[in-house]
Amino acid sequence: MELPNPKKIEVLINHPHLDGLKILHLSDLHINKKMQESTMSNLIDICMGLDYDFAVITGDIINCKCKNIQKKLQILNSLAFIKPVYFISGNHDIVYGLEELKEELNSFIFMDNNYKLIDFNGNKICIVGLADRFSKLFGIRRDEQRVKHFLEYNDATIFISHQPKDYKFATKTNTSLFLCGHTHGGQIFPFHFLVKLVQPFLSGLFYKSKTAIYVNKGLGTWGINYRYKANNEITILELISKTVK
Repeated sequence: MELPNPKKIEVLINHPHLDGLKILHLSDLHINKKMQESTMSNLIDICMGLDYDFAVITGDIINCKCKNIQKKLQILNSLAFIKPVYFISGNHDIVYGLEELKEELNSFIFMDNNYKLIDFNGNKICIVGLADRFSKLFGIRRDEQRVKHFLEYNDATIFISHQPKDYKFATKTNTSLFLCGHTHGGQIFPFHFLVKLVQPFLSGLFYKSKTAIYVNKGLGTWGINYRYKANNEITILELISKTVK
């Protein structure tokens, strides 16, 4: 996997407490046996040179059993030594072993069906995560009511989930920012059109109601190690409040 140059995107936000917040957004690493350990080390080196407040990984970290990629996961785990890392499950994480992944990434903050209050410039910000839609097939709880409660009763809220389909949890609760992945941006054109049949957003920045939505194209690949017209990404999202003058 060739790592891209990081890009910075300004995101307009409806809450003044989020103004100036910088988030490193990664997704869909799809770490497998073929991926080089040097790739993971290079990723950490790149992130060390970036200016951000915390990192978010929106699912599909692994693409094989954790026991086959332990060293690579140990390297990834060191990302939390730079700044806090919040992550949620993706469908591939569930298939290949979510509990084992959580054990390997023990420095990360696991957010499925959970929330965390953090301080930013003296204000409380709420990060809320939802388990992937694939969870139910494996008997893993996806607690939608619990997540709705967190989104409705907290202020200055950032919602993270794997699939773009979950955006309505954000828009129906006036959540400020929704982050997701899963689509790979279509990965290989013209499969973009197939993805659009099953997902409301393909990639990039969107605004719905009072919510900003960002769909990350991810770093890795699925199926074949190739992308066309869907470059992978390492992204810094800089939040700018529309209410701050």
